[in-house]
Amino acid sequence: MSVGMALLLAVVAICVVVFLIERVKLNPFLALLIASMLLGFAAGMPASRVVASFEGGAGQVLGQIASVIALGTMLGKMLEVSGGADRIAMTVVALAGPRRLDWAMMVIGLLVGLSVFFTVGFVILVPLAFSIARQTGRPILHVALPVTAALSVVQGYMPPHPGTMFALAAYHADIGRVIWMGAVVSVPVAIISGPLYTRFIVPRLPADAGAGAEHAHGHDAPRAQADLPGFGITLFTILAPMVLMLAGSATRFMGPAASSGWAVVLRFVGDPNVGLALAALLSFWTLGLRRGMTREKILACSNECLGPLASLLLMIGAGGGFGAELMDSGISDAIARAAVDMHVPLLFLAWGLAAGMRVAVGSATVAMSTTAGIVAPIMAHGSGTSPELLVLATGAGAVMFGPMNDSGFWQVRDALGLTVPQTLRTWSVIETLIGLAGLVMCVLLGWCGL
Repeated sequence: MSVGMALLLAVVAICVVVFLIERVKLNPFLALLIASMLLGFAAGMPASRVVASFEGGAGQVLGQIASVIALGTMLGKMLEVSGGADRIAMTVVALAGPRRLDWAMMVIGLLVGLSVFFTVGFVILVPLAFSIARQTGRPILHVALPVTAALSVVQGYMPPHPGTMFALAAYHADIGRVIWMGAVVSVPVAIISGPLYTRFIVPRLPADAGAGAEHAHGHDAPRAQADLPGFGITLFTILAPMVLMLAGSATRFMGPAASSGWAVVLRFVGDPNVGLALAALLSFWTLGLRRGMTREKILACSNECLGPLASLLLMIGAGGGFGAELMDSGISDAIARAAVDMHVPLLFLAWGLAAGMRVAVGSATVAMSTTAGIVAPIMAHGSGTSPELLVLATGAGAVMFGPMNDSGFWQVRDALGLTVPQTLRTWSVIETLIGLAGLVMCVLLGWCGL
């Protein structure tokens, strides 16, 4: 297949996905399924191979990350229902004091965001932000924007969030390296897009921006401190899976000791599935049974949080099937040759594709999964680019712009009582700063040889 034809088919397939999602209003799973099938037929694949390729790609991806996402969701649910997020917020705010409130809210968003998806974290922390704003007399945007930025940063750069896990599996990246490199990238990016930008933009907005949101949406005050778990045990529970996965990854550097019994145990418990399963079980005790929650209540919470995952997992599986069609049809090989001939740095290619998909379809998860499906086969041709940096660059592109076709745009607008122009000046700029600063950090880490 010629390079021109391969590029044309890939572009048309992406346009079909965008058209079906945006214009026809199809579920992203169905849109990716249809586009994958059409792509296979257009590339000349026999019908039986088109179906088998999609099934194989979807099955491989879901086999690697479905249980990780489910277990991470259980852990996040326990953090929500136990009041662990409230405890972390109250403790960090008390330690930071009113003068560093925006920095404290950033830290809260980073910690809570490790265990919950952006939407869940936003719903948990916004009522708390209103309560803190009332108590301190600070404008609500001064309190809410840093935590919103931090939640988005973690969503784009850190496991076990869905888009990151999909890219991690597609690029065959090491999860331990993604965690520590993601932390290195996340902190400065969160500072730039959170406290620093908040201090710049809030004085430049109308004085009443967001002032009526609390009354309009009826945010509840947080629970009494006596009803909340302790800060130390909550933080330990949140960080437990990260520590286990880092420990498992570190065994690669143990030299001859890597074959010892302890190293084998560390690699086992450091597997994402095992580490998150242990962390979820730990949360059932530390945030549930130990606090008087019944086994029936814990079971109900576990079942409740898994229902909304169905659409997400199907969409991620379809992204894997889309990538498999690209590879099996030979399109990815042709695109890889073109990228090599044009000397396009793979980091910039992944970032640009993800940013384009973000604008086109709105969803950061769809942007990451589609981009990873296209770029992973190119990386397999030996680009020399770190797969971990490629995960982070894809995440950086996928959160760019905060477009109006993203549900997060309207969630932030409604919750904070902003107008559309004000949301563009706050949320959309924050997302753009996260994407640009993340790309710069990836380039810097690449220059350092990481």
